[in-house]
Amino acid sequence: MINKIGLFLMMLLVLSCSSSKSIIRTTSSTKTSTTKNKKNVSKSETGTSKTQTTSGKSPNGAEIQLEATSNVKTYEEEIKLYVASFHEIAKNSMKTHGIPASIILAQGILESGAGKGKLAQSANNHFGIKCHKGWTGDSVKHDDDAEQECFRKYAQPSESYKDHSLFLTSRSRYATLFKLDKGDYQSWAKGLKAAGYATDVKYPDKLIGLIERFELYKYDNEVLNRNYITVKNDPLIENSEGYYTIQQGDTLYSLSKKFNLTVEDLKQKNNLIDTTISIGQKIKIQ
Repeated sequence: MINKIGLFLMMLLVLSCSSSKSIIRTTSSTKTSTTKNKKNVSKSETGTSKTQTTSGKSPNGAEIQLEATSNVKTYEEEIKLYVASFHEIAKNSMKTHGIPASIILAQGILESGAGKGKLAQSANNHFGIKCHKGWTGDSVKHDDDAEQECFRKYAQPSESYKDHSLFLTSRSRYATLFKLDKGDYQSWAKGLKAAGYATDVKYPDKLIGLIERFELYKYDNEVLNRNYITVKNDPLIENSEGYYTIQQGDTLYSLSKKFNLTVEDLKQKNNLIDTTISIGQKIKIQ
């Protein structure tokens, strides 16, 4: 009897040990599987990130950003392109209506953001001309001095240039401008502000700055058939041949005082029919 009981106890002990080993193996297997899964997830996330960064297919990828940056033009380059596109139109407007081409171009650059402004892009309006009373053409709404103001819309930029000239020549408040020397862009710039073309107190300085930086005055000289050379911040030039190059702010009167001559002397020496002179023009002083 005792032997049977001992044998039964030994069998229970063996079964117990077998069950314990099985549980341990199961636990070990689960942990190993979990660890492997975590590693797989980690690789997958890192791999996706690297693919997006280096493939150039992601909107935020470095390659795409570099490509976009390399295609961006500077504002100065945009202005030069703008002048190249519209200087002939400005010169023709000067011939027809008497407005300096330099002023027309400078206003176009400033008002349209060198052709990149919202009005220029959506309405071909390069001078910020509002509808005003009597306008029957197309128009667009744009926030300016007030919300949703009415601005003129044109089929193409050249129509905007033509309308700009008609706008200035047909309104009495700009009449005094046409008494000015056509080569005197400084007086024209100040006159536009005084006549109420713009509310910005620095408007004349901005126009003059553009004209001088990009030498827009040379287009005035071409229309007026005057000799000129490019002058940029050079000192007064007096050479052995007795010629003087006109600088910013010069007038025949101021030069007559400087060189102890009369205005009539200067006109006769240089075959001038009036007192019109322009920057870069060479005149005889001896």
